[in-house]
Amino acid sequence: MTQIRRHLAASALLFLTACTSAGCSLLNIPAALKGGYSVHEASYGGGPSDKLDIYVPDGTTSEKKDVIVFYYGGRWQYGKKENFRFVGAALARRGFVTVIPEFRKYPDVRFPVFLEDGARALTWVDDHIAEYGGRHDRVHLAGHSSGAHMAALLTADTHYLSAEGKDARVVIKDFAGLAGPYAFTPEAKDLVDMFGPPERYPHMQATTFVEGKEPPMLLLYGQEDETVKPYNHERLAQRIREKGGRVDVITYPELGHIGIIGTFSGLGPNSSVVDDMTKFFRVNE
Repeated sequence: MTQIRRHLAASALLFLTACTSAGCSLLNIPAALKGGYSVHEASYGGGPSDKLDIYVPDGTTSEKKDVIVFYYGGRWQYGKKENFRFVGAALARRGFVTVIPEFRKYPDVRFPVFLEDGARALTWVDDHIAEYGGRHDRVHLAGHSSGAHMAALLTADTHYLSAEGKDARVVIKDFAGLAGPYAFTPEAKDLVDMFGPPERYPHMQATTFVEGKEPPMLLLYGQEDETVKPYNHERLAQRIREKGGRVDVITYPELGHIGIIGTFSGLGPNSSVVDDMTKFFRVNE
């Protein structure tokens, strides 16, 4: 990595930590310059935020491609799908039709509304992704931080897709989460307001719903993460193993909470995160 690249990467990750669009703009530079994909926007409902971006790999072929639906992070409060072009581009260049949904956020809505939005977006993917060259029978879920929390719940708690007339065990092939807070209990005032009252907390923890029949899961975590504590993936992995399900865990000594998602950009840290995720998706036939 050149000195200029190191400076840009540090700046981008700093801004991204502060949840500003400036950091995402920097991380998106390689996505815009390198090409290798096209972007299409579609609506999965009638609301103003019921939108999703579809990243389609370049090259015409009659063979339909695997699909990744990626839910972005931002504490269920911040961000927009366009900020994560660097994620869609990285996955599309590896041959996946990639979908990044928008969803409503706190304080406009509270749990579980953003999960319901995520389920409606996933339902649209199951119904329409073939129109964009994707395989509806090979849909992989992924997410970072609060987005990983959403994707994990959609995978483990089948009632969200059941409400849309879909079977989660059929729609979702597998799940890969980056630094997800899968088992936390809200303590901050805004999170208590978002997920409360306390008797509802078990319903926002993926560990509650694990029965061992879930699609395979891959939990990725940076050991320098100071935002999401390691007990989240440890408890989820332990629960899956106790129930006889399949889970793989990979930790990265050099990465923190933002660095692990920054690896998807050409300006982010050098790491095998993206390759580990895509390899996991490809082997689950």
